[in-house]
Amino acid sequence: MSVILKDLNDYIAPSQACIKPVEVNKTATDNNNVIKIDDSGGYYEVSQDGSETKLQTASITLDDCLACSGCITSAESVLITMQTHEELYNVLKSNEQATQEGKPEKLKTVVVSIAPQSRASIAATYNLTPLQVAKRLTYFFKSLGVNYVFDTSFSRDFSLLESAQEFVERYQEHQRKQHSSSFLVNNENNESRKISKIKRGVNNGEYQPDSNDSNLPMLASSCPGWICYAEKTHGFILPYISETKSPQQIMGLIVKDYFAKKLGVTPNNIYHVGVMMCYDKKLEASRPDFFDEDYQTRDVDCVITTGELNKMFQEQNYNIKVSPESFLDSFTKTTHDGQLLGSAGSASGGNLEFILEYSARELFGITGVDVDKEKGVIVKIGRNKDFKEFTLEVDKKPILKFASAYGFRNIQNLVRKIKSGNSPYHYVEVMACPSGCINGGGQLKPSENIPIKNWIAEVNNIYKSVGSQSPEQNEIVLNLYNEWLEGQNSPKCKEILRTQYHAVKTTLVNPLIVNW
Repeated sequence: MSVILKDLNDYIAPSQACIKPVEVNKTATDNNNVIKIDDSGGYYEVSQDGSETKLQTASITLDDCLACSGCITSAESVLITMQTHEELYNVLKSNEQATQEGKPEKLKTVVVSIAPQSRASIAATYNLTPLQVAKRLTYFFKSLGVNYVFDTSFSRDFSLLESAQEFVERYQEHQRKQHSSSFLVNNENNESRKISKIKRGVNNGEYQPDSNDSNLPMLASSCPGWICYAEKTHGFILPYISETKSPQQIMGLIVKDYFAKKLGVTPNNIYHVGVMMCYDKKLEASRPDFFDEDYQTRDVDCVITTGELNKMFQEQNYNIKVSPESFLDSFTKTTHDGQLLGSAGSASGGNLEFILEYSARELFGITGVDVDKEKGVIVKIGRNKDFKEFTLEVDKKPILKFASAYGFRNIQNLVRKIKSGNSPYHYVEVMACPSGCINGGGQLKPSENIPIKNWIAEVNNIYKSVGSQSPEQNEIVLNLYNEWLEGQNSPKCKEILRTQYHAVKTTLVNPLIVNW
């Protein structure tokens, strides 16, 4: 008989235990030993003679994580041994000690980059405006010894521009190959059939993307929970995922490459911390792809969540509601008079909205499309609010079809469509969290008397209260493209702003099926 756990829609409230809860060292005499769990949740190995041995809790590093939706993405149920705010404390303490000992060569420049979703969560919790939060967080971090405080809305503009350009490239290549394939098929043996988008691999029975059409639909890549899930469970889907790096990792490049050169220091002499809405951002920062072998340093050294930042407030006896404010640093997206700016579109970053509007203009010469206001585009909500379709039509004929799929239920449905060749979409914004990044697992939670839906709506409204500016109007970003990346579409631009993914093979037995 088998028992299958089913309540696995998302990772906000996982129902299953971590797949590696304890360390069990097997020996040749362990044949009939059993595991007992006491009232406190402790694990004991009971031998045949009745003796009990307490089992040690496993220490699960980020590199061990299987993103099984009951481990790394559930904050209270995993022992994270890397990337905590304690690491930031240690670096600041080392800097203080180096100063006292008169050893400036041991000092590290400490940079903190804050996600706008985290800022909105704090603003909702403490009844502040996003601008007040930005200025007070700058004061707070600098009072601890941090040198610079930046905003990932700035690096998001790079991510949006590069993602839009990548989509246009994929679409044009897709059209070219589709036209070429159709021509060949229709002229060989008079066959009129369409070449299938997906074919089954000969060797292992797994579906593989057809080499002619593997570039569409393009799937968003800024959610590390989704990336980890794809790499470890659906390797065939990886060619569809956008190669553009997330705002967190692009900010890491700005800090460790461009900014380091401006300061005249090497990348390993900068300690870069991201304040993020999501625990999986820690996993993203730890990827080998984002490690500089020459200087033995990561682009983002440490990620702390919004909740961990709030814990720092308590540990430092800091009251953000009455805190002084500091001027905002560079690499913070603001107007000329110092007001915060962000990106139009959803609180997950506005990828879908910007890419659709950009590609409508670049591919079809259609201007004036405003997805947020449903101007020039048809928006349809699916069976649940976390799945939406966006269609651009000309003469009532669809020419572009985008979708947003949030939460693992919608992700699984999307993957099945792509696997069977039945996906009608050109681009899909994929997010592991229901309601997207604004509801990330690392965000602050509401008080008991506030329904979670109302709380998410409140945080979302605060996020959207910040004015928006198109990435194409951000003069600092456009100048950096020329000064730092040798221009848009340059080889250096693609080398620095894009990444790759790796299918992970595992021999583990399915942890969600228990045989009795």
